[in-house]
Formats: sequence, structure tokens, C-alpha cells
Amino acid sequence: MDVNKVIIELENVRKEYHMGDNIVNALDGFSLQINSGELTSIIGPSGSGKSTLMNIIGCLDRPTSGSVFLEGNDISLMNDKQLSRIRNHSIGFVFQQFNLLPRLSILENVETPLMYAGVKASKRKKMAEDALNKVGLGERISHKPTELSGGQKQRAAIARAIVTSPSLILADEPTGALDTATGEIIMNLFHQLNNEGRTIVIVTHDMEVSEKCERIIRVRDGRMEV
Repeated sequence: MDVNKVIIELENVRKEYHMGDNIVNALDGFSLQINSGELTSIIGPSGSGKSTLMNIIGCLDRPTSGSVFLEGNDISLMNDKQLSRIRNHSIGFVFQQFNLLPRLSILENVETPLMYAGVKASKRKKMAEDALNKVGLGERISHKPTELSGGQKQRAAIARAIVTSPSLILADEPTGALDTATGEIIMNLFHQLNNEGRTIVIVTHDMEVSEKCERIIRVRDGRMEV
């Protein structure tokens, strides 16, 4: 792992939304660098711009102006097909509500991004099993999401996020739907993955979660607080 390598770089990013005759500056000239191997939290109150920032970093939205680089590639200039490929290959997503497909087994859920990436079925299964074993769900691979606890669902979601070996794991309020003890388990898992060299960004409004990260980025009114 090259700890000096910049994974994410934003240069003077602005994001404007038009609401009737008004323009809302969700991000107002935001600049940021995150290096390989960092465990970073982005924290801010509701309406601060942190969700917009997450969506832009995750290639789910485009900036109004400014540049966004992922591993040196300017993703703000990419078309929808290119962004879709980046999301599938380079970013693993973890969401507050898990976003697991209820009709699929946990194994099949974890295989899904590999299927979109064109990985052969036999290899997909082995890679998904390895990811589930890493998060401690090796004995639950045939279970459906409805048969799992909240913490197990989030671990399955993390397995799905890491199965493609992405450059970046982007987690949106990953403990928000969990009780305190289960949230601790999930944060410990993020620390374990980070110790293995994975770059992780956690978006949260919870200071206790944020303080468990080695770096805290505070966002307010579309700007980074210094």
C-alpha cells in the first residue's frame, strides 16, 4: 500500500440545486484530499452538504463546477457508462439500510457486483464465500436477509462492498440502523479492513462514530470547517 498515494481529490467543487427561483449551494468551493489507507469520517449536521459530498465522491452525482479525481482520473468529465464502471470496480458502497435484495440469499447478494463485472459464475461463488468468511458470515451464506439480524445484514453488506477489491469503501451512516453494541462490532470490522490497507470513508452525523476514525472532516454550509 502506498500511503502517500492520493485516492480522492476534490478541487474547488461546487454543487448547485435550483429550487424555484432560488439557487442552493450544497457545496460551495469544496477542496479535499484523501490518501490511500486512510480511515476518514465526514461529519456534519443535516443540510451541511455531507450527503452531496458523498454522492459526488461515489460517482452518484456530478459537480456543477470544479474537478473530482479518483486515483488520478477526473471523474467529473466521465460519461454515465464510465461512471457506472467506476462504481462497480473501484468503489464499494455500504448503506444505513443495508440495501440487500430480499429474494436472494446472502451469497447471491454478495455475488451481484461480480455478476455486473462479468466474473464467471464459478469464480463469483468462491470470491463471495471468501468475502463472507472475512466478515464472519461463512455459515450463513444460504440465508435470506430476512433471516439475519441487523448487524449480520450490515456485515453482509460490507462483504458485498469488498468482494470486488475496490480502491475505496464508502459507507453512509453504516451504524445508523443498529444498536450501540452492534454498531461497535461494525466499526471494529471497518478498523480490521482498514488495518489490511483498505481506504474507507464513513459519512455520519454521529460524533462517537466519527471519533473512531483516524481523520475527521467536518462539513457545514457546503464548506469544510477548519
